[in-house]
Amino acid sequence: MSADTLLAGTATGIAAAVQRGEVSASAMVQASLARITATDARVNAFTDLTAQRALERAATLDARHAAGDTAALPLLGVPFAVKNLFDVQGLATLAGSKIERERAPALRDGPLVERLEAAGAVLVGALNMDEYAYGFTTENSHAGATHNPHDLARSAGGSSGGSGAAIAAGQVPLTLGSDTNGSIRVPSSLCGVFGLKPTYGRLPRHGSYPFVASLDHLGPFARSVPDLALSYDLLQGWEAADPGCVQRPIEPTHATLARGAGGLRIAVLGGYFHEHALPEARAAVERVAAALGVTRRVELPEVARARAAAFLISNAECATLHLGDLRTRAQDFEPLSRDRFLAGALLPAAWVLQAQRVRRWFAQRAAELFGQVDVLLAPATPCVAPRLGTEWLELNGQRLPARPSLGLLTQPISCIGLPVCAVPVWGCSEAQPGLPIGVQVIAAPWREDHALRVGAALEAAGVVRSPVAALD
Repeated sequence: MSADTLLAGTATGIAAAVQRGEVSASAMVQASLARITATDARVNAFTDLTAQRALERAATLDARHAAGDTAALPLLGVPFAVKNLFDVQGLATLAGSKIERERAPALRDGPLVERLEAAGAVLVGALNMDEYAYGFTTENSHAGATHNPHDLARSAGGSSGGSGAAIAAGQVPLTLGSDTNGSIRVPSSLCGVFGLKPTYGRLPRHGSYPFVASLDHLGPFARSVPDLALSYDLLQGWEAADPGCVQRPIEPTHATLARGAGGLRIAVLGGYFHEHALPEARAAVERVAAALGVTRRVELPEVARARAAAFLISNAECATLHLGDLRTRAQDFEPLSRDRFLAGALLPAAWVLQAQRVRRWFAQRAAELFGQVDVLLAPATPCVAPRLGTEWLELNGQRLPARPSLGLLTQPISCIGLPVCAVPVWGCSEAQPGLPIGVQVIAAPWREDHALRVGAALEAAGVVRSPVAALD
């Protein structure tokens, strides 16, 4: 099988082929770099390529393979890329901004980058995002907008838009992103790829540029659930330099996928999650529920308040982080980001305290619900990918601002740090049958295995999938 064909497949398929000697790590990296060169002028997923580093790393892996020293590398020769808020040695950690371009380059890779490379993967570059991760569309005025590979006139989602688009475009089979209010799940939904937001505190965030410390999560995107589970397993582990990382033993999930959804209590989240979804989003959930034999409907109370709490907490925390630059060089921020930061700086402390109370109360209600079920199903976005530049969404009789409203269904879940596997469903929109839309498979804290098992069962049944876009 050629390197180009393998590149359009899965990370585990690539690693197996390299281990068998059917293709070299160098050939896989060259295929990835060639695909990026051929497609990224249209997609704009990448902001930096690490070509020399990648080729040197691949050559080292090939030499180790020739010496019989790669059996313990489960991602041998797999090209991957990371959102440009991850530290990459020799690159400035941009976080999608103009201001950070002036900072000194990172002296070392972030821990999650190191962990994937230690497993044999090869970093090929850094990916576009919304400025400082504050957005859901990756319409970045500094680096340009990232385009959805399945329809180049449409949004790839955000803020990890480059991370979703790079997989959908067939440039790499594995990426890393971040999710504060939905920034893994929204691009997963709009680009038709798999994404995992782990439990808050599960993966270390040291070596990445923060957005909202009490809400930030890091996690992987992939073209299959087994790839997602394998990469998540390799990313696990406590990091002493990260005070938000929980000292919890590694709990592998990849080996549990064969169990499927059997024995799990699954329900559809209704109420707010039904009311704030267009027909295509509802249809995606119904298709997934039907495939799993799920008929039970449940609700969480006061979801809208939880989303409002997430907004207030995000505004207040991120504004504090950027106060110095807001005072001295406000003109160098994107206008929309700057205005949101300024609004956050003016929030009354009493509002933020009340938001934290709502957050705690909502987490308690979710815990009670997870005493009755193991997995919840909900739409990931209210609609398929909107056109770039869209200002307003018509949502069940309401006219809502488009950019923040793409996170309507993800923010309440982020607010309480639950693990979620986003899975892509196709053909649910009558107007846009060629576009995907995602479903959130939500589990109780620390039960990523439950969410991934359900995702794997759906993929095995052909209900969800992640094909490469036909850019050619």
